[in-house]
Amino acid sequence: MNVRILCFAGSARRDSLNKKLARVAAASLHEAGAEANFIDLADFPLPIYQGDLEAEHGVPAPARELADLVRAHDGLLIASPENNASVSSLLKNTIDWLSRLPGVDVFGVRVAALAAASPGAFGGVRGLYHLRAILNTIGCEVIASQFVLPRAHQAFDADGHLADARSREQLGAVARRLV
Repeated sequence: MNVRILCFAGSARRDSLNKKLARVAAASLHEAGAEANFIDLADFPLPIYQGDLEAEHGVPAPARELADLVRAHDGLLIASPENNASVSSLLKNTIDWLSRLPGVDVFGVRVAALAAASPGAFGGVRGLYHLRAILNTIGCEVIASQFVLPRAHQAFDADGHLADARSREQLGAVARRLV
């Protein structure tokens, strides 16, 4: 039985560095023996979480659909942008909605690996601290290994692969650990 890993980025931007990283990570996971599936959160549009909206209309259909996808996988690889030294509002909102499904524990039996890409020198590492705390709080086990990609705007070749061999190996090590 293959380990199934769902890969996505906490960005909806078409040319997102973190989407590029999530796609590369899916390939690394495949090389490590997993069935890796990339999804785009832009395909699951959600309103900003608000309790009155939930009370009046319930959990939106895209959140239920995404929750089913998460639950169909053994683990997650999340490539998270860093916004103001934390997670993106899109990613936080998505997690908030998925955690609101009545009687459904979406994250509790999942294992996750974290990654981040940023044009800055820190590679998005500050935001991963917050993402790790959020996921741990809702019962998701996050592995200690993580991958950060500083100066990410220069890190991908024309085909969308990581140009640097050391970066490829580091990402591969995180993928193997998650699998």
